Amino acid sequence: MKVISQSDAEVLVKTGVKEFNVAKGDVLTPGARDVLREFSVRVNYGGAASPSAGGSASNTAADSQLFNSPLAEKLKKEICDIGRRIWLREYCDGNGGNISVRLTPDRFLVTPTGVSKGFLTPEMISLVDGTGKQLAGTWKRSSEFMTHLAIYKATPDAVSVCHAHPCHAGAFAIKQLHPPARLIPELEVFVGEVPVARYDTPGSAATAEAVGKLAPTHQSIIMGLHGVICWGKSVEDAYFKMEITDAYCRTVILAQALPGQAAISGEKMGELLELKKKMGLPDSRFGLKPAELCEVDPWEEMCGSHGCSSPVTPWNPMTVDANQPATDAETEALVQQLTDAVLAKIKA
Repeated sequence: MKVISQSDAEVLVKTGVKEFNVAKGDVLTPGARDVLREFSVRVNYGGAASPSAGGSASNTAADSQLFNSPLAEKLKKEICDIGRRIWLREYCDGNGGNISVRLTPDRFLVTPTGVSKGFLTPEMISLVDGTGKQLAGTWKRSSEFMTHLAIYKATPDAVSVCHAHPCHAGAFAIKQLHPPARLIPELEVFVGEVPVARYDTPGSAATAEAVGKLAPTHQSIIMGLHGVICWGKSVEDAYFKMEITDAYCRTVILAQALPGQAAISGEKMGELLELKKKMGLPDSRFGLKPAELCEVDPWEEMCGSHGCSSPVTPWNPMTVDANQPATDAETEALVQQLTDAVLAKIKA
């Protein structure tokens, strides 16, 4: 038996449907009936399971109407637009990446398998239920949707999920390293800590389980040896998490070549987390004290992950290890420095 609540009905009417099937044995709450009546939605009792009730019957009139509703058409176009932006930013290669959006509590629009995200059209998007079964659409849905579904089931606030393979975050993925924290405020507020879900076969139940466990408190998750998966409260919001994550990883990688170890203090991190809490964004660090927020130095953490004992320092040609063969660039720089010294000595 399924209970169709007022909130379920409110989501349903936003799709523009004019008819709703209540399966035999299911319960429509008084609040839900009032909402459907207010929007002149015809209710059929004892019919096939409804989208909001989590039914698995395919090709029902309600599913077809939902799939072709004004809201669904709008979201299909948004998915295609984000797919194009992902492709333009080189976040996906070949047919990599996938995007989905929650249409009702138990119905999802999903990108197809085997298609470049830069050339999606609304006709390629499919309708899938809460078990992963495709209900509408002629293009086969992505094989990795079950990982998306694990996020949706674990996180009621998740409206959309975006998975791609951005190179800079991907560098952390192939090392199975999470990016260090406390370096850029925007990441801390809009994304937060980016954990790593250890590698398993893409699309497998093990991958879905690992990602699903992290989703309630992390909107961006690095998938070990694979890529990044993010969720948001809209299609664009999920993409924003991806963009912010990769930009952060790129900046950290570049910054390692520079001297210095600056980081956001524990007190200032507390201020950022308070701001984040007011925005209604999740974070696993809420409630931690300033000392707990800065227990680990981000730069030492990064170097420790790479097996070194201190942050990267600029190269100095006078400190080249004699036991290591010099590169062409090192040799050229050393020759130039010696030449300059000799010329200066002659002029003196």
